[in-house]
This record gives sequence, structure tokens and C-alpha cells, in this order.
Amino acid sequence: MRITSPQLARMKDRQKICMLTCYDATFARLLDASGVDVLLVGDSLGMVVKGESDTLNVSVDEITYHVRAVARGCEKSHIVADMPFLSYQASDEDAVRNAGRLLQAGAQSVKLEGGVPIAPCVKKLVACGIPVMGHIGMTPQSVHAFGGFVMQGKTEITRRRILEDALAIQDAGAFAIVLECMDAQLAKEITKGLKIPTIGIGAGPDCDGQVLVIYDVLGLDDRFSPKFVKHYLDGTREISTACANYVSDVRDGSFPAKQHTYYAPSNGINEHVL
Repeated sequence: MRITSPQLARMKDRQKICMLTCYDATFARLLDASGVDVLLVGDSLGMVVKGESDTLNVSVDEITYHVRAVARGCEKSHIVADMPFLSYQASDEDAVRNAGRLLQAGAQSVKLEGGVPIAPCVKKLVACGIPVMGHIGMTPQSVHAFGGFVMQGKTEITRRRILEDALAIQDAGAFAIVLECMDAQLAKEITKGLKIPTIGIGAGPDCDGQVLVIYDVLGLDDRFSPKFVKHYLDGTREISTACANYVSDVRDGSFPAKQHTYYAPSNGINEHVL
């Protein structure tokens, strides 16, 4: 039975929500079996899958493709799909149409970046029966407006704005909200003040849950290690070693060995041998 948005909303003050990004069926199967509550098909795929410098060049078609793959790979985890840049900002009609596509592809909810200005859009989606997760603080789709990927909530003015954003998104009907790269005390204040759960990324330990990019958790890019990331595996070293061993085995002829090789059966009977 898949975790629903109402179930996630009820986890506030009861159980920490565990969320990771996911982009394909294989990782979806592994994360689902590990007990991850929420799989985020994030527009972060623009950076970690496509190799872009930001998330702005991800399309609805691309998110839809990856949602379908993730949905095929998991049974229990809730799937939330990012609404990519310009898929909801221009009009509510665009937002409803694009969010509908993502739900039809297999997501159970969508995530929108922004606060007070997008609250009416969130309200419209919720009215159409589309569960919405909010996302405030450091919102990657606004990277150029922020002047880079920088921590938010440093001044009293920005703290007030972020608090207003959180309340606006809650009042618009979102079932949860991501708090990204902000002062930990501000995140704590928001979490205590909201009725819906907060999910932090670089927002301290007092949020109702946490989210990270799966490639960061596995240490797959040793060039990228911001303060808020914890590497649970030295994936760069492990995978590089495995691939180097494969190259060595192929070149010296030790792979494929007999146990990796097919031979025609002596009785001439065709058998399934894979």
C-alpha cells in the first residue's frame, strides 16, 4: 500500500519523514525496500543526470519520463514530482495541465517552488484534487535572482519574508513544505508554527523530516560536498575501483570466465539459461 499525502501530513510530531531523490526504477526498488517514505523525482536531475549547471533546463517531458520509471520500481514510497521551471509560473491553466500529466505518469503529488506569489496557484491545484508540497527558502529555480546557491534567512527582512511564504503555502492547502538552505533557528520557528510537516535540506535538525539527493548520499561526486550533505558511502571510490577491475579483467582475459559463458547443450535441447 503506497504512502499517501494525508499519511505524510499526519506524521508531523509523530515520526520523522525520510525523503530522497530518485530518477529510475532500479534506485526506486532499492529505496522503497529501505523504507524511504518519499521519493522525489526532482528537477535536480538537470544537474546530476544531465550535467547542467542548474535546474532551469529541465522540461515537463523529462520529469514525466523519470516519474514513469520510478513508479514502475516502487510499491510503498510516496512519489512526488517537481514542477520544473516555467511549468506553473505563467498561468494556473499551465500548472493544472502539467501537474495532471505528472500524476497520470505515476506521481502522487507535485512540488512547487516559491511562497506568497505562487500561493494562488497552489490553491488552484489543491482545488483540482492535486496534492501539493511546497518549497521555500533557497529555491534553485530562482538561482539567478539569489545570485547563486546561497543560504537564506540571514537578515530580519528575509526572515519575515520566508515566514510569510511558509504561512501562505500552508494556507493555500499544501500538505507539506520543503525548507532549503536556511538559518536553522528560522527553520525551527517555521516548523513549530506550521500545522503541516516541514522537510529540511540544509535547514537544521528541527524539521519534521529530511531530504537529500541520492547521488550525494552515496558520495558519487567527490567534487560536491556542501556542509548540509552527509556521504553514507564513498561511491566515487567504490565504483571507480569496480570499473577499473572490470577493465583489467577484460584486458587480461580473465573475464568472461567459464562460469560467465554459454555453451550449446550436448543433448541439443534448447533451454532457458539466462
